[in-house]
Amino acid sequence: MLELTTEGWILAVLASMAVGMAKGGLAMVAIIAVPMLSLVMSPVQAAGLMLPVYVVSDIGGLIAFRRSFDMRVLKTALPGSVIGIAFGWATAHIVPDWGVTLIVGIIGLAFALNALIRPDLGAHPRPVSPVKGNFWGSVAGYTSFVSHSGAPPFQVYVQPLRLPALVYAGTTTWFFAITNWVKLIPYAALGQLSPANLAAAAVLTPVALVSVWIGLRLVRIIPQDLFYKLITWGLLAVSLRLIWQALVR
Repeated sequence: MLELTTEGWILAVLASMAVGMAKGGLAMVAIIAVPMLSLVMSPVQAAGLMLPVYVVSDIGGLIAFRRSFDMRVLKTALPGSVIGIAFGWATAHIVPDWGVTLIVGIIGLAFALNALIRPDLGAHPRPVSPVKGNFWGSVAGYTSFVSHSGAPPFQVYVQPLRLPALVYAGTTTWFFAITNWVKLIPYAALGQLSPANLAAAAVLTPVALVSVWIGLRLVRIIPQDLFYKLITWGLLAVSLRLIWQALVR
């Protein structure tokens, strides 16, 4: 079991709640989990600790959204995700964590500002695109591999499609569930699934599973227009936080 202070366990519980709520449909919430835990441990250890929590929480999310997802989006984004994960595995000892964090922050910031400054661009749904899907899927797979922060790149592709709120949430849940299962192989090979991490994850997983229900309830009662506004503002806030975290390392 990991030796964490009281503060460390509090942050770990909050991170697990964020993961669970994301699997319940509030996708952007989970991106704060690893940065939060990085306050009390290394980012690599934080990512290794949270992956089992993600994987088990995915089950709750998949049950909740078993009928609410867009298969077209998954078919155009998942192949790229696998490529991104493979690239992350191959370059795990080369690219610094702060560099990936900065890239994710800049991408998310650019997209959020564009959506806020020119909201008319999102008024009409854009078509599903295999080219865009695989590109942003690969970026999402790579950044998800490094720090579980694949939501902003995935959002860049999916949000302009203007899917119904539940379908959007379900598609996001299915995409990252499959991505997380694929990540188990390289994480295990790199030694990030240590017995100490797995024991701590077992303690935190029930918290995440309860939080799946909380996220599911919230996403069902939030109006669709407000849903997309909250996602955009959440993306803006998180992106600024990631940029700041990278620059003040």
